[in-house]
Amino acid sequence: MSVVLGISAYHADAAAALLVDGRLVAAAAEERFTRIKHWAGFPANAARACLAMAGLTPPAVDRFAIGRDPRAHLVRKALFALRTGASFAAVRDRAINARRVRDVATALGEALDLDPAHVRARLRFVEHHPAHLASAFFVSPFESAAVCAVDGFGDFVSTSWAVGRDRTLEVVRRVLFPHSLGLFYLAVTQYLGFLGYGDEYKVMGLAAYGRPDLERLVHQIVDLKPDGGFALDLGFFRHVGAGVSMTWDGGEPTIGPVYSERLTALLGPARRPEDPVESRHEAIAASAQAVFETAIFHVLGALQRRTGQRRLCLAGGCALNSVANGKIRERTAFEQVFVQPAAGDDGTALGAALAVCHQEQGEPRGFVMEHAYWGSDWTDAAARRELETFREALARRACTVTDMDDDEALCEWTADRLAAGKVVGWFQGRMEWGARALGNRSILADPRRPDMREIINARIKRRAAFRPFAPAVAEEAFEDYFVGAVADPFMAQVYPVRPDKRALIPAVTHVDGSGRLQTVSRQHNLRFWRLLRAFEKRTGIPVLLNTSFNESEPIVLRPAEAIDCFLRTEMDVLALGRSVIEKA
Repeated sequence: MSVVLGISAYHADAAAALLVDGRLVAAAAEERFTRIKHWAGFPANAARACLAMAGLTPPAVDRFAIGRDPRAHLVRKALFALRTGASFAAVRDRAINARRVRDVATALGEALDLDPAHVRARLRFVEHHPAHLASAFFVSPFESAAVCAVDGFGDFVSTSWAVGRDRTLEVVRRVLFPHSLGLFYLAVTQYLGFLGYGDEYKVMGLAAYGRPDLERLVHQIVDLKPDGGFALDLGFFRHVGAGVSMTWDGGEPTIGPVYSERLTALLGPARRPEDPVESRHEAIAASAQAVFETAIFHVLGALQRRTGQRRLCLAGGCALNSVANGKIRERTAFEQVFVQPAAGDDGTALGAALAVCHQEQGEPRGFVMEHAYWGSDWTDAAARRELETFREALARRACTVTDMDDDEALCEWTADRLAAGKVVGWFQGRMEWGARALGNRSILADPRRPDMREIINARIKRRAAFRPFAPAVAEEAFEDYFVGAVADPFMAQVYPVRPDKRALIPAVTHVDGSGRLQTVSRQHNLRFWRLLRAFEKRTGIPVLLNTSFNESEPIVLRPAEAIDCFLRTEMDVLALGRSVIEKA
C-alpha cells in the first residue's frame, strides 16, 4: 500500500490531502478546524483529520509532499530583487516564509508525533505551479489535455501552460512575477473597497450589475502579447520596488495594497469599505471582469493552438472565476473543461501528493474526481450527542426536535418546509472539499421566491445585497433550465438561465440572467438528489437555492457549529443527519 500525504502550508488556504494507492481518500482545509477564513499557517488539524478519516496512523505515510519549493527560480528572484531595489522588509518577509517552508518537516513531526528526521527523509517539495497543474490534470477524466494554472503568484510564477499525457505533465510556458492576472484582479478588488483576502468573488458578483463602459481605460493596465502572453503596466502597481506586506504564518492572511496612485488617477477616487456601492463602482467591476475575460481567453486560445488539444484542465485562484469558466467553450476552441473544486491554493496539497504519486513513484492513474465529498463525516449518533449539549438553548428558542425513520421521510419532511418558504440548514454526509458548499454543508431555500435572496442575505448571511446564490439542479433536468451548459457537480461555471425559466427561479437567477450551476446526481449524492426530487414533486421545480452553511465564518465542520449557526441566525429549520430541528 502506497500512502502519500500532501499539504499546502505557510500560504493562504492551508490544507491537507491523502492518497492511498493513487486514489484520494480524504482532504480538508485547515480553516474548517481553526474557524478562521483562509487560514495561512500549518495544517496540523487537517493532516491529522485526513489520516483519521482513512483509519491510518502517521507512520503509515510513505511520502510527504508540500506544494511549495523555496529553491525554485532562486537566481531569477535574486536578480529581480537587485534590479527593482525591493524593500528590505519585503525581502525579509519572503526569506522568513521560505525558511518556514524549508523546515516544514519539523512542523509535520510535531503535528503527527513523528521524528522530524523520519519526515525529512520522506519529504518532497513540489513547485507551486506544477502542483496546481497536477491537481487539475491527474484527477480529470482525460487521458491527455492542455493544462493551465493562473493565479496571483507562487514560487515566482503566475501563469503556466502544460500538456498532460497519462502520468506526465510537460510545462511548455510560464509567465513570471511581477506580471499576473491574479494581481490585476486583486488590485481592482482592493480599489473597490473589498479588502478581505479572497474578496475577488465580490467583484465578480458586482460586475453583473454594471456595464463595461470603462473597459478601454482598464485595458491600459494589461498588455496582451501576440504569442498568448501578457504583461502588466507596472506603474499601476506597488508590488514592484515598494513591495507589498503579506502575512502568511497563522491566522487570517493579509495582503497590503497592491495598486498605486496611478490607478486612482485613471479611475477616480478609490471606494472605502464603508462607502455605498455606486453605479461607477459597478461599471469598474464590469470593465475589470471584461478585461480579465479577454486576457484569459487570449492565454487559453494560444494554449489550445499550441497544443492542438480540445480538452482543458484549469487550476489556480483565477480558475475560481466561474463567470469566465462558463464562457471557455464559447470563446475558445476547447470542447471540454475540467475544474476540480479546490482549484485555489488549498488544491496544491492534492497536486503535490499527485505529482509525487504519479511522476516520482510511477503509480498508474485510475482515479477520477467525480464528486467533492472528501471531508469529515458524522454518524447520526454522534450528531445527536452534540445536539444534546444544546438542549437548553433549543428550548429557549422553542425548537422542536424530531428523528426521522429513514432518508425518504427526511427528504419529504424537508421538502414540505422548503416549499412553504422556510430556510433550511442541511448538514449531511462528508464535508465538501473546496470553497463551495455542494449539498452536504449547505443552506437551502425555495428558488421560486423573488425575495428569498434578500431574506438570506439580510437575515442569515448578513452580506451585501448584490451577492448572488447558486442553483442546485437534479442532473437529469439541468438542460431544461440552462443554455449551453454541461453537467458540473462542482459549481465552477456560470451559464445563462433559459429566458422562459428565469421567472420560475428568480432567487437563483442573477441580475444578468445567469446562474452558477451545480448538478446533483443520484450516484454521488443520493440524499440531496432525493430532496431535489421531493421538492420537484411539490412544486414542479427540481431546483433549490444552495449557499454555504456559515455566517461570516468558514463553512461549518461539526454538528455543534451547525447548531450554533442555526440558533444565532434566522434560519427556520436544521436537518442534522436524520434529526430535524424546527423553530416555532
